[in-house]
Amino acid sequence: MTTQVEHARNGNVTVQMEEVARSEGVDILSLLSNVAEGSAVIMCRDGKPVGIGKGLKTKVNVNIGTSSLKINPEEEVRKAIIAQKYGADTLSELSMGGEISHIRKKILENTTIPLTTVPIYQTAAQIGIENMTEDDLLRDLTRQAEEGVTSFVLHCTDSATLSMLKERERIMGVVSKGGSITCAYMTINRCENPFVENFDKILGLLKKHDIVLSLGNTMRSGCIHDARDRAQLEEIRTNVQLAKRASEVGVQVIIEGAGGHVRADRIAEYVKFHKQSSQFPLFVAGPLPTDVAVGYDHIAGAVGASIASSSGADYLCYITSSEHLGLPGPEQVREGLLAFRIAAHIGDSVKYGNSERDRGLAAKRAELDWEGQMGYALDSERARELAPHEGPCTMCGDFCAIKIMKEFGCINITAKNAKNG
Repeated sequence: MTTQVEHARNGNVTVQMEEVARSEGVDILSLLSNVAEGSAVIMCRDGKPVGIGKGLKTKVNVNIGTSSLKINPEEEVRKAIIAQKYGADTLSELSMGGEISHIRKKILENTTIPLTTVPIYQTAAQIGIENMTEDDLLRDLTRQAEEGVTSFVLHCTDSATLSMLKERERIMGVVSKGGSITCAYMTINRCENPFVENFDKILGLLKKHDIVLSLGNTMRSGCIHDARDRAQLEEIRTNVQLAKRASEVGVQVIIEGAGGHVRADRIAEYVKFHKQSSQFPLFVAGPLPTDVAVGYDHIAGAVGASIASSSGADYLCYITSSEHLGLPGPEQVREGLLAFRIAAHIGDSVKYGNSERDRGLAAKRAELDWEGQMGYALDSERARELAPHEGPCTMCGDFCAIKIMKEFGCINITAKNAKNG
């Protein structure tokens, strides 16, 4: 298969590139150039593309999937459907309990947006960390690629980086699930990272199916007191090197980083460091700028994500209110997704300037046009539930500031005047 990046390097504009350029309102030749250099990727599933990276809107990913303690396949399918309905750009199917292949199959059947997996999850869940082999890992990679997965997350830390982690005492250690499983495998078998050792073989598989490689963030911080250290810096260096190798052979790449728990004043610095280290799109989990928002981590995470997006992050992984507490339900998925869509929108307003969507809503609000506002709201259903049918809202009642200013002729507000600002 000729991959999107190979088409771009050959000067061929694909149907998927055309659709991304049209939906994002960007110049097709600029997009072509960005895909060719690896600063943008196009995830394709069933011909439906999502563009991530330079010059494109910040995208939001939603994690779903069972755990070893909670297995409800029907609910995971519902969560996937809800995520797509309320505007998720991508899904990550992370099941570690039940019939994992069947769950993934049902989610693929009920959604159309790109689907990411962390293949080592299935291997560890079905075989066990102590018993799984390199052949098992490669077999599951191949099986999932053939099933139609859009993107793989591989944690490619090495022994040297793991040794650096041991040199500095962290409160939380490694909090990446896929990263911890990979590190445990290396420790048990006294070997190097199997994904790095078989990297060229894996690249061949990814290229064959035009699967996007997402290089995982094993060394991210698990609390704001665990500041950036040598292990994190070494992982960045390693991931950039691997990303370059992948890109050279025609595999699209995303690098995960600057995520986890990061104090608010450090988020922009960390994101900018990543963006200066390589041209590849940056995927950020969170980040959470505080550790005490338990039960409200979707709100805290959205604060961190808006800073990250504003600073240049291309792709956000949402967080729900159940983070650190349990597997989220469908309503937590919806709330977490909308919180991060708001964060992405805020970030884009900084990166690209005020949006027509904000301007349009403001104009309708100035006219007290409730239904008109719903068309611009990120979640029109929730807004409609809270809004009055007509007249001012119950917050101000008869003393609505907009209504007063209009009635007494203090100012003339029109949609035309609202266009500047």
